[in-house]
Amino acid sequence: MTIAALPEVAPSPGHDDLSIWPASTTRLPHGGLSVGGVSLADLAERFDTPVYVLDEGEVRTRCRTYRDAFPEADVLYAAKAFLSRAMVRWVREEGLGLDVCSAGELELAVTAGFPPERIVLHGNAKSPRDIATALRLGAGRIVIDSPSEIARIAAAVGTGGHQKVMVRVVPGVSAGGHEKIRTGTDDQKFGLSPTDGSAQHAVARILGQPQLELTGLHCHIGSQITTVEPYLVALRRMVELMARIRDEHGPVLSELDMGGGHGVAYRPGEAALDLTALARELRTELVEGCAAAGLPVPRLAIEPGRAVSGPAGVALYRVLAVKRTGKAVFVAVDGGMSDNPRPALYGVRYAPLLVGRRSAAAPCRATVVGRHCEAGDVLASDVELPGDVHPGDLLAVPVAGAYQLSMASGYNMVGRPPVIAVHEGAARILLRRETLDDFRSRDIGC
Repeated sequence: MTIAALPEVAPSPGHDDLSIWPASTTRLPHGGLSVGGVSLADLAERFDTPVYVLDEGEVRTRCRTYRDAFPEADVLYAAKAFLSRAMVRWVREEGLGLDVCSAGELELAVTAGFPPERIVLHGNAKSPRDIATALRLGAGRIVIDSPSEIARIAAAVGTGGHQKVMVRVVPGVSAGGHEKIRTGTDDQKFGLSPTDGSAQHAVARILGQPQLELTGLHCHIGSQITTVEPYLVALRRMVELMARIRDEHGPVLSELDMGGGHGVAYRPGEAALDLTALARELRTELVEGCAAAGLPVPRLAIEPGRAVSGPAGVALYRVLAVKRTGKAVFVAVDGGMSDNPRPALYGVRYAPLLVGRRSAAAPCRATVVGRHCEAGDVLASDVELPGDVHPGDLLAVPVAGAYQLSMASGYNMVGRPPVIAVHEGAARILLRRETLDDFRSRDIGC
């Protein structure tokens, strides 16, 4: 079906720009694209839609880029961005550590072969199961996020036991792409503040527990951060606190974890964090700050998640309907907020492309919406698509590898999409599609 009455606009500067796609992306005849040497249209036919495509080579390259940029630091992949057994293997083989937020993530990682001593457990409200699993499996670090955790962890370790811990500090820095993902100030749920003395008090209590070894401090100031300066401000304040801890309590802490939140571009032309600049300026600031405070330079750690997996992923959707209401054009697809809630939560904007056919039609401005019974079920607003977009077309959304499937839900019992890994011309299933049988098997009531 051709829609002749759609509003026509000139192509935007970033239209059909592949700069935010995996490096392996190539154009095919007749408007097709391939990722990892595999045609996206062929993947949609083989595995149906919606489907997530994850480029193994892109993940590995991004891991190596971090290792090269931070050769003297610990790089921990943030599992909450996306985790599977294959992802665990890729990260392990590329020399990264892992940070997890639950017993589930920890258990999956260790049973998939990840060394537990290279894992850090986070969480503002760790359950007894989280703590017990971390101790049973031998997690390398547990990050203490509240005073009540100190006694709970010490009791779980038991007399004669030993566990390395860190303290999560709120450095008073507000940064991030949306207020809901800014975590570095006193007015949110994470961490302990030096301003009111709670961080220092936690340190004193930990030092009084012989089962616990305080190795360092941790902070995380937000997510989707695209400038270096907030990290430098946070680092200065963390070094100042380390000096106060030495002066007031005696120990010289050997580790400093600056968290993650490294921003990526979701649309052509958007800013992304300059990793080279971050590494260079963090190291300089750390060395100079420690010298001024008379401290030895601690071992630095960072925790990228989105910046590793996000740009390696592509989401594929099939168009179900096209509707024009007044001046608005709605392109409805077979997925939505059940497989990607981020636009509804954070107002994230994506750049979908029509793939699988070439169109000579003038472009139009459209809103790509999902199939769910919510007005907020919008995947991409005010985007440029060919004016002849029609049911059956295939849309591809890049930068889909982080915080989409990991945040997916069972809303409307649509079922979560599969994840397909592509690499060197081959495709394989990492996670199968969730089916009605899965929903039925969990429903054991009558």
